[in-house]
Amino acid sequence: DKNLVILEVRYHPHRYYTIGHIQGAVQVQRFKDLGDNQANPLMSIPSKEIFQRRLRDWGVNDNSTLVIYDDSSTALASRVYFLLDIFGFNMQQVKILEGGTTEWTAFEELTKQSTTLKQGYVNLKSMDTSKVVEWTDVYDDVVSRRDPAVILLDARPKDMYTGKVIQHSIMGGHIPGAINIVSLEGTESQKWKSEKELTAMYSKIDKNKTVYAYCHDGFRMALAYVQLKSLGYKDVRLYNGGWSHWGNRLSLPTVISDKPYSGDYDL
Repeated sequence: DKNLVILEVRYHPHRYYTIGHIQGAVQVQRFKDLGDNQANPLMSIPSKEIFQRRLRDWGVNDNSTLVIYDDSSTALASRVYFLLDIFGFNMQQVKILEGGTTEWTAFEELTKQSTTLKQGYVNLKSMDTSKVVEWTDVYDDVVSRRDPAVILLDARPKDMYTGKVIQHSIMGGHIPGAINIVSLEGTESQKWKSEKELTAMYSKIDKNKTVYAYCHDGFRMALAYVQLKSLGYKDVRLYNGGWSHWGNRLSLPTVISDKPYSGDYDL
């Protein structure tokens, strides 16, 4: 298929060369290519112009069929998927390879020969701001007003949510009001669990609610976004910057507990 573009985004990008990749796959470097390199945090959403230029460098056109894969249970592929979605690419032309490198290598070999495609001409749209929230939205809608129509979802591992483990930020814990559903627990052996299992995992969240999701740097929350969308949730928005932003702003409140609220925020 001359319109097919395969994108590989590995956890450790050097493995594109040292271990290999699917023949014809273009390398996506997960930090450098999927965030704003001049922002703080680095994984803030890039501008339309920056992301469009990267897609063109990968040989992507408006009529391209994209197959995205990773070695991280589709969390990294989901970040690419989300960026394509918010910038108006035709998502009917986007596929995520189930099983990623693990499933592929069970049947086929990898190659270490890098791939360079002809410069693409894809044209993106302005960012769909209805799918993104900033810290001020979270602070206003959840921490301050406790809007019952909004659910704040923390997609990180439980020990990071509770504050037992502090990683990628100065502060530990979670944003007041956040519930914890670990998006990666919806995967097993690099593949998604069944729709029934995912439905049970997200059963705490009413489909009529607006969901604000976050993680540390944009990958686990993107996986939650794709999972929720696959289950029919209509209004899912990601916190631009996530915990790497909130947890490094010493003035912003945090909760160290296994419950959404505690201490002064439990009143």
